[in-house]
Amino acid sequence: MNVDGTSEQEQVTSALTRRGLVFAVGGAGLAAALTACTGYSSGAATSAEPPGSVPADQAKPAWGDNPPPTGDAQAEAPPSDEPEEQPADPPAEEEPPAQAANAFAKTADIPEGGGKIFEAEKVVITQPTPGNFKCFTAVCTHAGCTVASISGGTINCPCHGSKFKISDGSVAGGPAPSPLEEKQITVSGDNIVLA
Repeated sequence: MNVDGTSEQEQVTSALTRRGLVFAVGGAGLAAALTACTGYSSGAATSAEPPGSVPADQAKPAWGDNPPPTGDAQAEAPPSDEPEEQPADPPAEEEPPAQAANAFAKTADIPEGGGKIFEAEKVVITQPTPGNFKCFTAVCTHAGCTVASISGGTINCPCHGSKFKISDGSVAGGPAPSPLEEKQITVSGDNIVLA
């Protein structure tokens, strides 16, 4: 007999009953969550959650924050007799994926007889004639300002009025002492990659 008047047998039975109740309630909650998930995967549309229910994406597993043991404590799934599904062949690509990933411009973005300034990269890409792409630094050789516009066949610096030809970066006017430095690019398909 214990101090509270119960025997050890009664305490063990009471503990097992409480433990069983907790697992039963947790199992029922897990079953409800799995049933809710099954309804979503079948494509069935639901307009609202039942009153007092927890949405499936917010439900906790039956074990709460303490997951069951893994590794040797759990049995592994038996091997399947079915052959493993092989991944499908990737679709053919026009250019290597590395060049497409490194591309910072598309040929369609560069107008014929003009160009585009890429401020973050500090470069200007021009297309003086159809299909002929050139790349230059966007830093003016006069005072180090970043060029700001392209018009009339020239790349224009806003600081002191220097102008550079879109065909070769040479000085077309203004106080700039030397041409814009040419940068190497590669055109692959419709991608332009800075070399």
